[in-house]
Amino acid sequence: MNFDQPDIYHLYYGDEGGTPGSILTFFEFPAAAPGRHGDGMPYRVLWRVQGQDALAFWSERLGDEGVGVSTTAGGVQFADPEGLEHDLVVDDAPDAPLAAVAGDIPSEHALLGFAGVRAYAEDRGASSAPLLDALGFAARSGADDTWQLAGDARRAAWHYDAPAGPGRQGAGSIHHVAWSAADDAELERFREIAARAGARPTPIIDRQYFHSVYFREPSGMLFELASRNVGFAVDEPVATLGGELKLPPQYEARRAQLEQALTPIANPRAAA
Repeated sequence: MNFDQPDIYHLYYGDEGGTPGSILTFFEFPAAAPGRHGDGMPYRVLWRVQGQDALAFWSERLGDEGVGVSTTAGGVQFADPEGLEHDLVVDDAPDAPLAAVAGDIPSEHALLGFAGVRAYAEDRGASSAPLLDALGFAARSGADDTWQLAGDARRAAWHYDAPAGPGRQGAGSIHHVAWSAADDAELERFREIAARAGARPTPIIDRQYFHSVYFREPSGMLFELASRNVGFAVDEPVATLGGELKLPPQYEARRAQLEQALTPIANPRAAA
């Protein structure tokens, strides 16, 4: 559930262990008005796949489900029912694959984790400096308005594109993009770096499964730095992740009320 609004789901989709780099989350606001991607907003999620055969598999699978796709030599693009854009891409990153197990998806065609995000910014130069420099983003050679943030194990691209107009948060829009940090010490170090570069970071916030710091980059996009030293197994075994509603201790007394208010969800794997 949503820590800030407990009668709203915070749904996590990722690999079996909830590994950072695999997780896309959704807030469920019933009857939310459609959002509009625009200036100061991320609008497309890039996912890694293994190769051209995987792109062909997903193009056919999505088409069979009535999803419109646009194919290029290096990717398959589509939008989900709420308008969030996705791009399946083949890249040469050495990152270990983060693939969820699904009976109807051949392992060689599985999604392998995030490759990056595309965002809209009217003044891309102002957005990229000095904050991205200070945080460790590096401009990618030969790619306009494209940056990469890389650690020892994983890396992701951050792309700026010119917007068509102003944006509006709503169904299908991206609220924030999270970047992984090791622990509270690293969170505090990057919090101070962000502040010196002109951002206004929050204090470290306890989200039970991770600790977070939030701030906006110059275009207005919300970044989260989230620690990876706690994890989703803090309150249940990894083998049962996603099987039942989990509440932080401060909301446990409201379980009966919240279970009545929240939309019933069936785990699709339980029926497989």
